Amino acid sequence: MRGRWTLDDRLERMLREVPFEVPAGTAAVTVRLSYDRSQGVIDLGCGSPRGFRGWSGGARDEYTITEDWATPGYLPGAPETGTWQVWLRLHRIPPQGLDYTLDVTFETAVPPQPVAAEPPHGERPPRRDIPDVDGLRWYAGDFHAHTLHSDGTLTIAELAELAHGRGLDFLAVTDHNTVSHHPWLGKIDREITLVPGQEVTTDRGHANVFGDVGWVDFRQPVDSWVEHAERAGGIISINHPLGGDCAWLQPVTRRPRVAEVWHSGWWDRRWGAPLAWADAWRDDVIAIGGSDFHREGSDGLPGAPTTWVLAEDAGGVLDGVRAGRTAVSAGPDAPLLLRLGDELLALDADGLVLVRPDGARQVVRGERVLLSAIEGPHRLETYENEVIALCA
Repeated sequence: MRGRWTLDDRLERMLREVPFEVPAGTAAVTVRLSYDRSQGVIDLGCGSPRGFRGWSGGARDEYTITEDWATPGYLPGAPETGTWQVWLRLHRIPPQGLDYTLDVTFETAVPPQPVAAEPPHGERPPRRDIPDVDGLRWYAGDFHAHTLHSDGTLTIAELAELAHGRGLDFLAVTDHNTVSHHPWLGKIDREITLVPGQEVTTDRGHANVFGDVGWVDFRQPVDSWVEHAERAGGIISINHPLGGDCAWLQPVTRRPRVAEVWHSGWWDRRWGAPLAWADAWRDDVIAIGGSDFHREGSDGLPGAPTTWVLAEDAGGVLDGVRAGRTAVSAGPDAPLLLRLGDELLALDADGLVLVRPDGARQVVRGERVLLSAIEGPHRLETYENEVIALCA
C-alpha cells in the first residue's frame, strides 16, 4: 500500500487507520512502514478486531505479532481472522507532504522469537541511614523510564539492573502508549520493585498512569484518562509540564493532584518555572520526579532525580504517593529533605537554605539535622535559589 500524507491531512485528523484483512490460518502478521525519516515522523501502531494490539510510535518501522510472542510494544496473541488496522499518527508532516509505503505480510508458521541475553547481576550500593516513621520506611525510586517496548534502548532486565546498581528500591516502567511490558515486570528478579506504568503520549502533552490498570487509550480526551486511572485504582501524573515540544497543553476538567514537577530536563534549577507551575496547577499538588531515561548519554540516568516515598514496603509506593508522602532529590546520594512527623530531616545539606511554605528561610548547619516543620511543601536551595531537594 502506497500513499502520501499532507499537512492538511495532519490538521484534519492526526491519527489514521489503514485497514487490512487477515486471512484464516495466519500464524504471524508483520507490518513494515517506509518513508523518508529526514523529512518527517509517522508513528506506528496496530489495532485488531479484539482492540488494541500495540504501539511503537516513531521508534520502529516494523512489528510482528504471533500467538506466543510479539515485537516489544505489541501484544502477543493468535492473529484472529478479520479486519485489522495499521495505526499511523501523523506526528510531523512537512508542507510538501510525505510519501509512505506499508507492506503487510502473513505467515502460516510462527517465525523464531528474537532472544535477548540476560545482563549480569551486580551489587546494590548501601542504603542511606534514614529512620522509619510509624512503621513506614522511605524508599528511593524513579517514576519515569523507558525500555525497548517503546523508544528506549534497554530490555526490562537491563533497565532494572541499571536502576538497582544505582541504589533504587523501585522503578516505574512507563513505555509510550503501550502496556506490552506489564506482563514481564513481575518476572524480573533484580532485587528492585518494578511498578507498571504507561506514558500516555500525545502531541500536546504526556501523562503517566501508574498501576496495573490496563491500556489507557491515548486517542481519547484527557478526562477519560483520569477516569480510567481512578476507576481501575491507578494514579495519573502530569509529565514534564514545561518540557519543550511536549509541554502540557491539554485541556482537563479535573486537574490530577500528582505531577512530575522535577524532570531530568530541569537543567538549571535556579529557573523557578516548575515551582511556579506547580503552585498554579493546584494548591495541594503532590510532587514526584522522573528521569525519563531512554538510553545512556540521553535524559537522566535512573534516579536522576530520585523520588522518595514513605510506604509500608516498596510494593506499596503508590499508596504512599496517594497519601502525599513524597520527597525528591537530585540523586540517590544527593542532599535530601524528608518529613519525619512534625520534623524535617536534612541529610548532607550543610550550608543549604531551608525554605518553608510561609516563605521563611533558615540556613542548615550540619550534615544530619532535625528541623521543625509546618504544614505544606518545604525545599532546600543554594544561596543562588537553585533547588536541591523537595519535600511534601
